[in-house]
Amino acid sequence: MNNKITLVQSLAGAPYGGAENFYTRMVCALAGNPQIEQQAFTRPNEHRVPKIQAAGVTVQTFRFGGRLDIVDHYHYRKALQKLAPDVVLTYMNRASGLTPKGDYQLVCRLGHYYDLKYYRHADHWIGISKGICNHLIQGGMPAERVIHIPNFADETPVEPIDRASFDTPTDKPLLLAAGRLHVNKAFDTLFYALAKVPDAVLWLAGDGPEKEALQNLCSELGLNERVRFLGWRNDVAALMQTADIFVCPSRHEGLGSIVMESWFNGCPIIATNSQGPGELIEDGCTGLVTPVDDVAALSDAMNTLVRSEQQRGQLSGQARDHYNHFYSRKIISQRYADFMAGLAEKNKS
Repeated sequence: MNNKITLVQSLAGAPYGGAENFYTRMVCALAGNPQIEQQAFTRPNEHRVPKIQAAGVTVQTFRFGGRLDIVDHYHYRKALQKLAPDVVLTYMNRASGLTPKGDYQLVCRLGHYYDLKYYRHADHWIGISKGICNHLIQGGMPAERVIHIPNFADETPVEPIDRASFDTPTDKPLLLAAGRLHVNKAFDTLFYALAKVPDAVLWLAGDGPEKEALQNLCSELGLNERVRFLGWRNDVAALMQTADIFVCPSRHEGLGSIVMESWFNGCPIIATNSQGPGELIEDGCTGLVTPVDDVAALSDAMNTLVRSEQQRGQLSGQARDHYNHFYSRKIISQRYADFMAGLAEKNKS
């Protein structure tokens, strides 16, 4: 007797992105679970599809086009009907909006504060933060059918990069920040704080509309010798393995996935009390938390960790233990599997 759950994970998505990367990680994480037989429905993608296939999961590709792409929508719905899954798990607006109700439990995973019009027809909802769960409930979704399951980090082993990279002195404290160069990320506040942290060098990984303004501010503050603009990077984990401290100065940081990345990679974190980091970090235990846009508090926290290797080690050790206990791939993927098993049983009864 086959008691496996038949699961479809469905995402349209862009070629790259946080949700797209997590989708791939989750499909691969559940590939070895004896409870689950799954297929991945997604757009053609030269990176995502081969990774999923290498994990032993069958992939069906669709265009997930706009309203007028009627033929593709028909093929997508027929594929769902033919497979007759117990559970369909969708990611982001396009796949969620195009997936109809059916003889399965429809679960929509929300990784941002999306417009809920794409998700109202679902049976259940997963929010990756408590804030997103509150957004769903306040938007009218029944609280008993909203569940909080966070993300896990990319646990692929990586090697630190050479500390002397980017013309960086090897005998100076090394700080790292990463993200889109956008006003919400408050890298301007980070620069003002860095001016009060003698000798420290900052690697800033990212690109975006504020690049020129940040470069100008860097010059005005006399920081050109201590800031390296790295551009957009796909190796932030390796950068974290190298740096002494990761700094997240955001004015708005809804998810806090970068916090888990820093925990897993053993890089002690300083973050502002924005939505995601403020929810995740226990100040003084798994990182340091400062008020949003408080230059003095941020510089004090940076100086504190720069001067104390012992405190950096204590924070990174406690954070890694916390991650392993609550947020690891093993823990989170099993939470998904258990949740899907419960839904499949409900669907069959």
